[in-house]
Amino acid sequence: MRLVIAECSVDYAGRLTAHLPMATRLIMLKADGSILIHSDGGSYKPLNWMTPPCSITVTKPSEDQTEAGLSEIWTVSQAKTGDRLVISIAEVIADDRHELGVDPGLVKDGVESHLQELLAEHIETLGDGYSLVRREYMTAIGPVDLLARDHGHQSVAVEIKRRGDIDGVEQLTRYLELMNRDPLLTPVQGVFAAQEIKPQARTLAEDRGIRCVVLDYDALRGMDDPDSRLF
Repeated sequence: MRLVIAECSVDYAGRLTAHLPMATRLIMLKADGSILIHSDGGSYKPLNWMTPPCSITVTKPSEDQTEAGLSEIWTVSQAKTGDRLVISIAEVIADDRHELGVDPGLVKDGVESHLQELLAEHIETLGDGYSLVRREYMTAIGPVDLLARDHGHQSVAVEIKRRGDIDGVEQLTRYLELMNRDPLLTPVQGVFAAQEIKPQARTLAEDRGIRCVVLDYDALRGMDDPDSRLF
């Protein structure tokens, strides 16, 4: 892990274009090849990022760029898509490297992890024709609980919670934004699945085109048959 704090501007060029004006930011270069740009605010969501596989080329600025106060130009190129992230650095304030070793992964509490396991086993709960691709599909910003395909073979990212609130919707939104940059996955639809979904979270999810599914824990475990209920 390399952590660079620098005065920089950032330009993203690909299917979308984005510009971050000059400011002090944290540039995170992870061992898996991903690069994330963070500010000191805005929660834990990166301002911009590039997923692996990608390469970094460091060049000297042109005369005009030098006169504008730049000292280095980092060009990050995505091998699969050709997207580019250009980081124009005026000053490096800190540059640290740390070996974090092998991470054991996220350990979820019993009910939530069991919900993930059960829904993976009964993926048809989400709809006829659904099939599981894998559990804990890793992205540059963390694992999405389930990656599935619907009856039309379209990718579906599923985030599972015991109680679905706005934070869970925001988390899934970040995963979808990242996964939809991958040409092998896009378009990716989102499903927010929980035993209970708060009204505000449902409203936000539906506004973003994310489908909400309420999970019946007992039914998934085979302890209750909803079809046999009288009411």
